[in-house]
Amino acid sequence: MNDPAGMPSLEILPKRRSRLVEFFIRLAREKPLGTACGIIILLMIFVATFADTLAPYPYYEMHLIDRLQGPSAQYLLGNDELGRDLLSRLMYGARLSLGVGLAATTLTVIVALLIGGTSGFLGGKFDLAVQRFVDAWIAFPGLLILLTIMSITGRGVSQMILVLGLSGGVGASRIIRGAVIGIKENDYFLATRAIGSPTTATLIRHVLPNIMPVMIIIFSISVGGVIMAEASLSFLGFGLPLDVPSWGGMLSREGRQYMEIAPRLALWPGLALTIVVYSLNMFGDAMRDLLDPRLRGGEG
Repeated sequence: MNDPAGMPSLEILPKRRSRLVEFFIRLAREKPLGTACGIIILLMIFVATFADTLAPYPYYEMHLIDRLQGPSAQYLLGNDELGRDLLSRLMYGARLSLGVGLAATTLTVIVALLIGGTSGFLGGKFDLAVQRFVDAWIAFPGLLILLTIMSITGRGVSQMILVLGLSGGVGASRIIRGAVIGIKENDYFLATRAIGSPTTATLIRHVLPNIMPVMIIIFSISVGGVIMAEASLSFLGFGLPLDVPSWGGMLSREGRQYMEIAPRLALWPGLALTIVVYSLNMFGDAMRDLLDPRLRGGEG
């Protein structure tokens, strides 16, 4: 259509939403449970980040006169055996558990990418040797490996992140390797090799973007497993130091010793672990269904 001056007029087209906004709209419409679990995860991250401001008391502050006191207006969830506020320790425990989970899972994805991506891309005898190492690693019980390494390295947050990240990355490398091998069979990948594209350019432009959904899925699903592994090690006494509050440590120490006198000391850390791990698994399942074209029709 033309305006009176004879010049073509531009019709105002509706502004197209970004892919990220469309993805979140699909997530809320198709996966309401996954969306709710994602909101819970964001709330937990918010509490963990601002624990210093939100916690009513410092996690180490003791009120011996109020030891093992039940919930009240002053202490919403009660006190432990040393009179420390249970709600404050849960908030600081969220910071530690989620921090270890996110950091160790990030390391897991990096290790899996380095091992599985390199093995699947190069193939041949190198791939055969790497996969035999991975087979030997997976053959050992995971908890036994973690206990052995933690007994050698000692307690600490950095040691925990390093051990959980490396051990998880070796097992997850199988998934990355399978995704890379699947990409190598595509025509566009064979075309890049035919025209002599450099290896670095092929990895950055063709391999990495196509395995990114797989990496996101591994990350979202592995966080819950890492948090449970940290809780298991802390429960067995091989985790974080005693003065550091963590949900697994709270279950192991005061929760187990005073379970009959004050069941809430074991109830609240266990409930927090259950909610976070369940939310992470459901959110990761929803992300998998939306990112994998073969599973978009599944009910999450």
